[in-house]
Amino acid sequence: MSDDAIRQVLGLLHQEDTLRVLAALVLNDKPEEAGLDRETTRRALDRLERGGLAVRDDDGRWQARRERFRELLHATARPAAPVSPEEKVLQSFLVKGRLRAIPTKRDKQLVVLNYIAQVFEPGVRYPEKEVNTVLRAFHDDYAALRRYLIDDGLLSRENNVYWRSGGSVDS
Repeated sequence: MSDDAIRQVLGLLHQEDTLRVLAALVLNDKPEEAGLDRETTRRALDRLERGGLAVRDDDGRWQARRERFRELLHATARPAAPVSPEEKVLQSFLVKGRLRAIPTKRDKQLVVLNYIAQVFEPGVRYPEKEVNTVLRAFHDDYAALRRYLIDDGLLSRENNVYWRSGGSVDS
C-alpha cells in the first residue's frame, strides 16, 4: 500500500461532504441523513468507495468500511525494535523513570537494581543523604532500595558513606 492511499483517505476525511456522508454511514447506515442534497451525497459516496471507505452490500445498501483504517495502519506499521529481556523488565517496572513497584521475583529485581546502580559513579563516595535523594527519585521506599543494593553487592557502605561496588559497567 502506498503513501498515495493514505493521502487519498486523509483527503476524503478533510472534505466536508465526504466526511458527513461517512459519519452518517458509521452512525446509522443511512447516507441520506448526512444533510446533503442527493447529487452531493452520490458524488461523496463514489469518492468514499474509490478510497475504500464505503462499499455496497448484497442488497445495494451503502456501508462504511471501517477495516480500511486497519489496512492503512498495518501497511505503514514498522516492526517493533527488538528489545532485550532486561529492557522488557525495565519497561514493565519503570514509568517515566519511576518504579511502579519493586519487583518481587529475584531475576527481575536484579535487573532493576542493576539499572538503579548505574546512577552511582564507580569510585565516588556518597553521603547517605545523597544516596537517599537519588533513590527517592526512583521509589518512595528508598530505604528498601538502599538495603537491596547493599545486600546484592551493588553498593557498599561504611560509616554512612556509600560507593558503587558492583553492577554492570558500560564500555
